Amino acid sequence: MFTQVGNRLCRRGESELLWIEPWGPNALRVRATPLKEFEDDTDISALLPLQKELQPEIHVDRKVASIRNGKIRCEVNEVGTLQFFNQEGKLLLEEFYRDRDHRDLQQTTELFYSALDLHPRKFESHLETDCFRLTVSFEAQEDEKFYGMGQYQMPHLDLKGCKLELAQRNSQVSIPFALSSRGYGFLWNNPAIGYASFGKNVTEWEAESTRKMDYWIVAGDTPAEIEEAYANAVGKVPMMPDYGTGFWQCKLRYLTQEEVLSVAREYKKRDLPISVIVVDFFHWTAQGDWKFDPVYWPDPAAMVRELKEMGIELMVSIWPTAEKASENYTELAESGYLIHSEAGRRGAYLGDVNIVDFTNPEAREYVWSKIKENYYDKGIHAFWLDEAEPEINPYDFRFFRFYRGSDIEIGNIYPKQYARMAYEGMEKAGQENIMNLVRCAWAGSQRYGALVWSGDIDSNFRSLREQFAAGLNMGLAGIPWWTTDIGGFSGGNIYDEKFRECLIRWFEYATFCPVMRIHGVRTPMVKKESPYAVEGSMSRTLFSGADNEVWSYGDEAYEIFKKYLLLREKIRPYLKNLMKEAHEKGSPVIRPLFYQYPEDAEAWDVCDQFMLGEDVLVAPVLYEGMRERSVYLPSGSWKNIHTGEILEGPLHVNVLAPLDAIPVFVRTNCAFDVSLP
Repeated sequence: MFTQVGNRLCRRGESELLWIEPWGPNALRVRATPLKEFEDDTDISALLPLQKELQPEIHVDRKVASIRNGKIRCEVNEVGTLQFFNQEGKLLLEEFYRDRDHRDLQQTTELFYSALDLHPRKFESHLETDCFRLTVSFEAQEDEKFYGMGQYQMPHLDLKGCKLELAQRNSQVSIPFALSSRGYGFLWNNPAIGYASFGKNVTEWEAESTRKMDYWIVAGDTPAEIEEAYANAVGKVPMMPDYGTGFWQCKLRYLTQEEVLSVAREYKKRDLPISVIVVDFFHWTAQGDWKFDPVYWPDPAAMVRELKEMGIELMVSIWPTAEKASENYTELAESGYLIHSEAGRRGAYLGDVNIVDFTNPEAREYVWSKIKENYYDKGIHAFWLDEAEPEINPYDFRFFRFYRGSDIEIGNIYPKQYARMAYEGMEKAGQENIMNLVRCAWAGSQRYGALVWSGDIDSNFRSLREQFAAGLNMGLAGIPWWTTDIGGFSGGNIYDEKFRECLIRWFEYATFCPVMRIHGVRTPMVKKESPYAVEGSMSRTLFSGADNEVWSYGDEAYEIFKKYLLLREKIRPYLKNLMKEAHEKGSPVIRPLFYQYPEDAEAWDVCDQFMLGEDVLVAPVLYEGMRERSVYLPSGSWKNIHTGEILEGPLHVNVLAPLDAIPVFVRTNCAFDVSLP
């Protein structure tokens, strides 16, 4: 029944092969399959290959077995049910098992009997295939909280009680890593479409189509220890380039080369900090050409040179779409570089369009060759990888197939492979400190320089609250580089006072986010009346939004924006230090309070404040009309950056929050200057 093979504990049952092995310090990888053996899944696994073989303690008996690796121990009983303990013998996680057989999972005198006949690992065959629908069930613990899992458009920081779709959508990012308040981290190492349920009665992970169960679990004494172990297992971000921590200017959409340069010149004329300006979609001749339309962008290299002289990096939008009118479409199609529809009709944005299959390594190389020729060699070394889910209308994951397998089986890795395409091409070209803006991600995307933003979200306070929770959970899911469209993507009229209030509060919040980037499609829309809209190209038939620069919203808003732009510029040395920590340890840049204060029980209940690193506490204003709010200060000495008042924690305090100020406190022993200019 049980055997030890090298450093691996194995169990061959009547209908299942089970492997448990060490995978990094204090961690175990657990795999099971009804098949005779495990497939080679290196290219779709989130886990990095092991650098060295660890030697766990393995004990095998006729009926039970155990494996210990540092701070984690797994026990397996005679029917194959698993329990995980930390180094102190505390139960961390156990499988949900209800069977007619007596069981004594916790080795007590208490015996159990159930007529339910429920087993924790359920493989349901897809007939005439070697794939299964898989459900893995664990006992729920009433006091347990869960965090991470990526980005979902909801305001919940603690995910207990939530059911989450494991699928990629515009503004939804599925990264199946959960941090538990009980002292462990859990990675569902499976890119299949499915669900995760953190219920009151059971915790379940589901895969719609897969050949195996595969998860990774790590024990740690603090959230930071768990997060660092997870980062070591799946990869870390590169060092962020210096321009990344500055202010990014963007809108939907700049129509011409001259418009981009005029905006950049105005920022410099006003002596406002700016480090990046972004050229959005449909600057090209056709989807799939991956090059500037020369009518409106006559000399990109000259544009890049002038921007660099002003200290501004240019980023351009890349889409994975190719329309039949593209000069590259025939070669893409005949080479098998496009995704396939197994049933039904695919849909994409504007025209007869298909999507490049970046799970195919040859397709990655082909597209990068076009990007390099038409952008990179002209000095553009930062890319906005849009449509990264990919966005297919409708989202019916049963109907599409990639080079690496069906969408329903491996579809969640697509955004990771998209980021990999640009990263490996740029790395081969000799670039260091690579960063690209991506609309979606999966576990391990961070090692390909992925800066994830929260997609096409609404322009209102509800959406702001949802991004607040999403950003913190993205960091805990292993993605420290994260940003939003300041003000949301859609629905903001630049003359609406209510929207201006939301935009101001969003701008203040974003000052303390990993990346500060304004974007959106503002109303009223601009078409031919724009001085930059020129007749003569298909791409000009698309709309452009109203102005979205910081001087576009009136004098009051402008003065507030200027105040926070200067503050952002002042704290960039502090941010650079945090980016170094993210690169070296995998630490999130923005963190829930409990991450920094795990022994403080109140910190685990705070869901509307965050830490920027270990020294800056931010309590953003997330509701319309709010002009004061309650703030919890953990133990230590804290200085209010607006008033200079010093308070000693732990303490609950009401803090004034006029329109031009959100509550921000800095630890008095902070080594960096984090104060208003």
